[in-house]
Amino acid sequence: MFKPDRSLKFSNLLNLAVLLLGAVIILLPLLVVFLVSFAPAGATPEILPKNGWSLANYRDAWQRGNFLLAFANSTFVALVVTAFQIITSALAGYALARLKFRGKQALLLIVVATLVIPFQLLVIPIFLVLKWGNLINTYGALILPTAVNGFGIFLLRQYFQSIPVELEEAAAIDGANRLQILWQVMLPLARPALVTLFLFTFIGEWNDLFKPLVFTTRPELRTVQLALAEFQEQFTSNWPLLMAAVTIATVPAILLFLIGQRQFIQGIAATGIKN
Repeated sequence: MFKPDRSLKFSNLLNLAVLLLGAVIILLPLLVVFLVSFAPAGATPEILPKNGWSLANYRDAWQRGNFLLAFANSTFVALVVTAFQIITSALAGYALARLKFRGKQALLLIVVATLVIPFQLLVIPIFLVLKWGNLINTYGALILPTAVNGFGIFLLRQYFQSIPVELEEAAAIDGANRLQILWQVMLPLARPALVTLFLFTFIGEWNDLFKPLVFTTRPELRTVQLALAEFQEQFTSNWPLLMAAVTIATVPAILLFLIGQRQFIQGIAATGIKN
């Protein structure tokens, strides 16, 4: 009869304990923020309010921060940027994974090299280009600078390489061209990678403060993070109200990740380094 190795069992328990400890360390601050947000307005911050729980902070934070406009702007910008990145990453990633042309490896190295260049380092030339194109204080200033991303290109290139070439050859025999193969064969099979790219891009744009802060000054273009930053400057003494605003700005990104976490894990696991 097979007996489980005690050392292996202890190792699994140790790994589980470490993971649980890490989860507690990460989630505890979020839990504190969430609980404090229910304290009565203007009260001393308490994790468990003695005077009862109240939803008034959420109503006041939503109105004072004008989060309806901010949510609309952030959602629009995040969706458009995500759509651009999925399209450009799919086309470029497929070309780097399957097509044969001179300078392919050099181009791939350039794409990978862009991953280590901070966006803040490029802000001055980007600002000058946007100013030249009369795009400052427009949605274009929030969308175009991140419409193409080296991470998305590399991610889809890696995933496309994990798909058997025989599937493309079968489609080519049936008369499909390259674009039809990409649209009808490759993209449906690359759904985990596409969901991963969608989550990375959408959440990144939702949490972005730098672009709205540098490229826009019009109140009607204010995004969630910019509204939250302005809210913090006005209500730093009212912690329950401020925690309610932080929760309002954070919950959509958390819910989106929880919905797509399974596809996210599959996408990351299937895109290992492959030459």
